[in-house]
Amino acid sequence: AKLAGKRDPQQEKEAQEWIETVLGKKFPPGELFEDVIRDGTVLCQVMNKLAPGSIPKINTSGGQFKMMENINNFQQALKNYGVADIDVFQTVDLWEKKDIAQVVCTLFALGRTTYRHSEWSGPYLGPKPSEECKREFTDEQLKAGQTIIGLQAGS
Repeated sequence: AKLAGKRDPQQEKEAQEWIETVLGKKFPPGELFEDVIRDGTVLCQVMNKLAPGSIPKINTSGGQFKMMENINNFQQALKNYGVADIDVFQTVDLWEKKDIAQVVCTLFALGRTTYRHSEWSGPYLGPKPSEECKREFTDEQLKAGQTIIGLQAGS
């Protein structure tokens, strides 16, 4: 099942601007978003900005297998950083440009995960994730709650 076959130009623009801000450099003018990130080098650079040293070697040449290795290294670094497996795109989604929308979803998942890293002071991407607010009640508190008549009852 395809998650989102439709691409959202606004989301791609936000993701691109976030990457540009994180790296402190603009994408080359006239190049498509997916073409700039396709070989994985830009994605690896972003990951190293968020978590320094998370990808020790970024391949800048050496053919398609080296470039796909960049993408795989990025995906592994994502998981180590705390992005859920389900949010990580498949290598072919980017390399063969099969599902750029899923790649953008992954970038947003990464952007949300940065909120959980207090050492990161740079820009965020997407809304802040909610945190679980678990409450524990004693048996006495639960029993006391059962004796209270709700305001709706009989009013």
